[in-house]
Amino acid sequence: MWLDRFSGHSTPSQSPPPPLNRPDSPAPPRRPSQLGPGLPQRPAYGPRISSLNLGSRPNISTTSINSQKLPNGSTLKHEVTPPADFPDPLKVLEKVLGRSLQPDNKADRVSNGSPVPEKPSELLSEVDFGDLSLEDFAQGMDLVESDQTEVDTRMTAQTVEEYEREKDKFEDLHRSILACDNVLKSVELSLTSFQKDLGTVSAEIETLQSRSTALNTRLENRRVVEKLLGPAVEDVSIAPAVVKTIAEGPIDQEWVKALDDLEKRSKIIDDKAKGPEKVRAVTDIKPLLDNLTNKAIERIRDFLVSQIKALRSSNMNAQIIQQQSFLRYRDLYAFLVRHHSQLAEEIGQAYINTMRWYYLSNFTRYRQALEKIPLFTIDKQDALGNDPSATPKPAQPTHDSLSLGRRSDVLKRPNPNALTSYLAGESKSATYLETPFFNFSLALIDNATAEYTFLTTFFSPLQSYHEISRSFSSIFSPTFALGTAYTKSLIEPTYDCLGLLLCVRLNQHLAFELQRRKTPVADSYINATNMLLWPRFQLAMDAHHDSIRRATASLSSTTRALTSLGSSSASAQSTAPTPLTQRFGQLLQGILALNAEQGTEASEPVGSSVGRLIGEMEAYLTKAGRGLQAGRRERFLSSNWSLVRTIVGDGGGRLGEGVRERVEGLRDGV
Repeated sequence: MWLDRFSGHSTPSQSPPPPLNRPDSPAPPRRPSQLGPGLPQRPAYGPRISSLNLGSRPNISTTSINSQKLPNGSTLKHEVTPPADFPDPLKVLEKVLGRSLQPDNKADRVSNGSPVPEKPSELLSEVDFGDLSLEDFAQGMDLVESDQTEVDTRMTAQTVEEYEREKDKFEDLHRSILACDNVLKSVELSLTSFQKDLGTVSAEIETLQSRSTALNTRLENRRVVEKLLGPAVEDVSIAPAVVKTIAEGPIDQEWVKALDDLEKRSKIIDDKAKGPEKVRAVTDIKPLLDNLTNKAIERIRDFLVSQIKALRSSNMNAQIIQQQSFLRYRDLYAFLVRHHSQLAEEIGQAYINTMRWYYLSNFTRYRQALEKIPLFTIDKQDALGNDPSATPKPAQPTHDSLSLGRRSDVLKRPNPNALTSYLAGESKSATYLETPFFNFSLALIDNATAEYTFLTTFFSPLQSYHEISRSFSSIFSPTFALGTAYTKSLIEPTYDCLGLLLCVRLNQHLAFELQRRKTPVADSYINATNMLLWPRFQLAMDAHHDSIRRATASLSSTTRALTSLGSSSASAQSTAPTPLTQRFGQLLQGILALNAEQGTEASEPVGSSVGRLIGEMEAYLTKAGRGLQAGRRERFLSSNWSLVRTIVGDGGGRLGEGVRERVEGLRDGV
């Protein structure tokens, strides 16, 4: 199709051929080519102006072409042969298109000893030829390649020069690269070894994972089985640690817990043995539990017996053993009662016998210590109507048996403590009878309260209230009898009305304390003591009545009366109060002070005695005033009763109010 460009047209005038009217190339406009950085771009081709004619072309024939057709169909008369250096149009076209136009044949793929370029990955859909012909376009491409080659040559020369200048740096860089290669090789070896180890570990992990999965499965299965069989197996089994603790371990809180566990297991197994279902495990373990129970009973017996023996030791405080041994391990005795009641009863009786001996022996020694305290002697000679100087007495400290003074302080102590045996034995100061009575009674009540509290705590609810009361009575009956005998020995030889009334009030306070402590079993002792104190108080008051009556009977004449009053003949007409009035007022004031907190019923025994005493004193003063002249008798009686009213004061409770009214009436009614 391009052969018409090379065919000649012979014209007579040698004029140039008409311009070729070929259509524009369908290829898109050619884009400017950037040959490379730093290389000058080739100027674009200008519009091609063809001035060639057939005469200027060396290969164009001037011979005209005839119209005779050649045998092969060509209309050319002669073929035009291109010059030797003229490029092959097919190759030019292949170069432009960037692909081979030869058939896909191995023999045709190699041209001029070089492989035909392969098809580029991307093909231009349109080639921009501009105004250039195909030949000019191909020559322009060759120039571009030539320029690119020159640029590459220059760059290569420049690079070589730079390399010569930077040779040392490149050698250092080469050595560094070699060193890095060596390091990388070692790293590669390490990574390879690590990869192998990692593979081994990964295999082991997979093995462990599979084993873990299997173990988890077995564990879940075991948990399911344990959840179903665990309670049943636990009911018919006992831990080896429990067996070892009961058989060999010391008796402490852990031993008590093991004993409790043994009892629970025994109860469950007994229930299963009595049930309709026969379990072989129950038959196998029951003899073991029986033997273990017998061993526990044996050890409990030995423990309790050893503690009971410790109570018989000298100078041993029973309350310490009770608190630290018996009460702390009270479950042991309860276990013994449930599994061997006869042995428990025998041990309980041994405890009762031991404590009976303990309290009796200790209070016997305490009584002996209190008996060493010297007491003031107050007998019938100290009665109100007797003359104290008439009968001489053994030498003893001076005291006023009819004055209360500070003796009532024993009732006001908030938290009294009993005197110890040592201090009682070492005491050398004389005192009144209420002191040993109060110390012995207080010590007895304290110990009785402690023992009753222990019995109700240790034996309850194993024993009823009546059984515990009987046990308490068995323990304290001898000691209560000892206390009653000691009280009787204190009050029998005395006529101390104030001391006896103080003992009565102390006994009442102890009764209130027993009620507060909720210890009713000691009421028998309090009542027995009252049965001793009240009659003796009445007997002492009767002694005072009799003494005043005798003093009144001795006033047969004025002279004898004045003499009995301690007056001389010079002062026979004196209206001053008599010494008996002073003593009477002190005794009356002490009795009223000790009766100040009592009600009407409680004051009745004392009130009757006080009323009789005032009546006897009234008769005495009336008869003593008969020997006085008119006018003086009234002043004499008024001064005596005024003294009594002054001494009595404003105390005494209800009984004191009645006494004051009566005394004021005697004073004002003269």
